Amino acid sequence: MAAWKRTLVILWFANFCVTMGTSLIIPFIPLYLAQLGVHTEQSIDRWSSWVFSIQFVTSFIFQPIWGAFADRRGRKLMLLRAGFGMGAMTACMGLVNAPWQLLLLRFINGIFSGFISMAISLQASVTPAEQSGKALGTLQTGNIAGSLIGPLIGGVLSEWLGFQGCFFFTGALLVVASLIVLIFVHEPKVKREVKAKQRGSWRSLVGLWPVFLGSFMTQLAMMSIEPIVTIFTRHIYHGPHLSLVAGLVIATSGIANLIGTPTLGRIGDRIGQYRILLVAFLGAAIAFIPQSLAHNLALLLCGRFLLGLFIGGMLPSLQVLVRKLAPLEKQATAFGMNSSATFFGNLVGPLIGGSVAASYGIRSVFYVTMSLLVANAIVIAFNRKALSPRTEEMAV
Repeated sequence: MAAWKRTLVILWFANFCVTMGTSLIIPFIPLYLAQLGVHTEQSIDRWSSWVFSIQFVTSFIFQPIWGAFADRRGRKLMLLRAGFGMGAMTACMGLVNAPWQLLLLRFINGIFSGFISMAISLQASVTPAEQSGKALGTLQTGNIAGSLIGPLIGGVLSEWLGFQGCFFFTGALLVVASLIVLIFVHEPKVKREVKAKQRGSWRSLVGLWPVFLGSFMTQLAMMSIEPIVTIFTRHIYHGPHLSLVAGLVIATSGIANLIGTPTLGRIGDRIGQYRILLVAFLGAAIAFIPQSLAHNLALLLCGRFLLGLFIGGMLPSLQVLVRKLAPLEKQATAFGMNSSATFFGNLVGPLIGGSVAASYGIRSVFYVTMSLLVANAIVIAFNRKALSPRTEEMAV
């Protein structure tokens, strides 16, 4: 097996473990806060939003910083920093006695975060350029699978181990994933002439702004809908097993992600990531039409599936463009900035979705998000030259 394929298998498993672990604790945070002494529904809602969001704030700030360190000291080192640091902080969350302590640990956890972005950067550095879409698309499926399975595992473990036990389990899982990377992943040594350039200016990354904007908009499109999709399902579905049906609606886009990410990643290797990116943004925008018009479950599920499919085309295309367009000596920094844009989308998306729904109704969120995606597609169209590496132009 080629070295880059071996690394891909190991990082896929590590990403799966990390994403599954971090996502399995999210559903019961409101219940854990109630256990910590937060009793009124209004207070639980407020504390839950703070605890959930605070990690994205610090992640957004620190991702480019850790990326710059990775360019100088190595991606594997930063990967281990994130894994062991997040493992320790998550385990400590099971020891807290007050909600402010949980909030503080989530804040610190955001400083340590960056495992996924460094895994992508490390995989990109060892993968041949012509296989980048396939490799990074496949790696992304580990994150998606982990995020789909995590909440289910969390529900089972919370019944078996209790809320505190889930935090200990997740911390141990992150440490195990980091140990696997430490033992089995080997990062190639950086040549001296490349090291000499590693103090290069950040100005070399200015041309990647359409990519960073695209990553931000991708997450915004997903997260603007996530907080309200269960409520919207309740509006149009009045049959039995509402919780199960709402879970199916949420999971549908994730399942489509699993199909779209590796498939469109491979196609992007053949016809160019720019083309896939443009089609994916327009396709995702169109996918909001059946959702906005849905008055029955079938049409909503169809729209959610199409959205997940096209979002899956955006993810590897954006990552491959970072790999191809960023200078070698600034690649990890570029991946850090791209990850920072993603975290910012995670933070802003729910705020936009909630505000628009409260002011203009739930269906208006679909139209606003669709308009933003179309606007981003126009930006991509006007930046074709910047987003088409020479290797792509030669292949066309």
